[in-house]
Amino acid sequence: MFQTLAQGVMLQWGWRRILLAILAGAASALAMPPFGFFPVLFFTFPVFVWLIDGAVASGAHKRRQEILSAAWAGWGFGFGYFLAGLWWVGGAFLVDAETFGWLMPFAVTLMPAGLALFFAAGAALARVFWRPGPFRIFVFAFAFGLEEILRGYVLTGFPWNAFGYALAANNASMQLGALIGLHGMSVLAVFIFASPAALGLSDAGHIRGRVIVPGLAAALLLVSFGYGAYRLSLDEPPDTGVRIRVVQPSIPQEQKFDSEKASQTLSALLTLSDIATSPESSGVGDFDAVIWPESAFPFYLQEEPAAVAALAALIPGKTVLITGLQRYETAPNNPRGYVGYNSIGVIDSNGAMIAHYDKTHLVPFGEYLPFQGFMEAIGFRQLTNMPGGFDAGETRAPVSVGDIPPFVPLICYEAIFPGVVNRDLPRAAWILNVTNDAWYGDTPGPRQHLLQARLRAVEEGLPMVRAANNGISAVTDSRGRIVASLSLNARNVMDITLPGAFAPTFYVKTGILPALLLISGVFLAGLLWRQR
Repeated sequence: MFQTLAQGVMLQWGWRRILLAILAGAASALAMPPFGFFPVLFFTFPVFVWLIDGAVASGAHKRRQEILSAAWAGWGFGFGYFLAGLWWVGGAFLVDAETFGWLMPFAVTLMPAGLALFFAAGAALARVFWRPGPFRIFVFAFAFGLEEILRGYVLTGFPWNAFGYALAANNASMQLGALIGLHGMSVLAVFIFASPAALGLSDAGHIRGRVIVPGLAAALLLVSFGYGAYRLSLDEPPDTGVRIRVVQPSIPQEQKFDSEKASQTLSALLTLSDIATSPESSGVGDFDAVIWPESAFPFYLQEEPAAVAALAALIPGKTVLITGLQRYETAPNNPRGYVGYNSIGVIDSNGAMIAHYDKTHLVPFGEYLPFQGFMEAIGFRQLTNMPGGFDAGETRAPVSVGDIPPFVPLICYEAIFPGVVNRDLPRAAWILNVTNDAWYGDTPGPRQHLLQARLRAVEEGLPMVRAANNGISAVTDSRGRIVASLSLNARNVMDITLPGAFAPTFYVKTGILPALLLISGVFLAGLLWRQR
């Protein structure tokens, strides 16, 4: 059966070949939230391998044509994958449809088309070392493991829906992140899910490989679940005793920056922050910290003394408010005369900002425009309302105030990147992720974002508190398990005691090194097998 299926895929040509690649890629998106159906990759990845098998040519430029044919198959697979997995980004352009609506069709198609170039490069690289036989599965894992790492760094990086997240679909296999991080998980995922392609070999000389490769993949999957089960069985670190209230106001995105509704937005945040939910949680005074989401204020707090007074009246004693906000500083040497930041601020009972963090990893086209001057000259501007776009902060360091344990600050998009902690700085006790997923409504986007943030908790061995304006606010323990959450569109608060942290994980100590060793290992295994 597998041989027949493999032959059928390899013999596809022309538009049918590209269409098959696109459909296989689109089906692969089912492995990501909200579906999390990772077994689909056991079917779609072999199709991808067989498409590369079918990248054959003849004539004087045979080798070049084979590589180009493989690249086209890779591009088609990538386009389908990203189109099906990222279509929801178009919602951001409809919030201010009068200004940005015309860009929506371009964003929904051009973004997947651009990201698919990484898959094209991966397929072309694989084809360079491609030979018939089981070893090509190792080469495939090498090429696409490398491609997934590069996708996380090139042009500021965008590792959204990296294949490693397919192994994070459940709590057990997610624990691999503590050992090898997202990039290492991606290398393993590609090898494991592509392994059934070896069953399509019809050459009698490859009988052993048809058994060994899928057998090795099955063993790796079992070991992954076994390690995860072991890690989940470990005693939970004692909690910190720190009481935190997370506020999810669910302010509609079209209202977020509406100055005419500023008082309404602030009133909703103040009211929610001080509601009674139980005898132990009767208001703000029962908490060490109250957390508001990204860009909570529809104004610059430094320009609104009445809002500062309202915050001072809300925050009692030793309680602090940790909130997302926009702020600016005068900068005479800057052409605009100021620099503007997407920030997290810590505000005390006097209404004073006693600490802040400025986002260091900004969203291209969302928070700033590449080649800002040129793009603005031809009529483009970023989606946010900061004139001229945001400026990047200098560094990410743990924030520590009063009796609150130091935390790693992550603003929205920053939570999708592994290695969020600067290992040269003192270790934090928890991760804080403030975000605003209201841009994307009730789509897969907020659910995918949550999974990616949860894996950061596993990698670092730290609990995570996530405050979303709208989206999914959640608290996880240091193994990424959700211990409390607020559903999409809920307008409510979440009262929790901050969980404790594990000791630094193996990934914290080694960073990307395990992923690089895995890539080198699968490549060498492929070469050694090839020479047999």
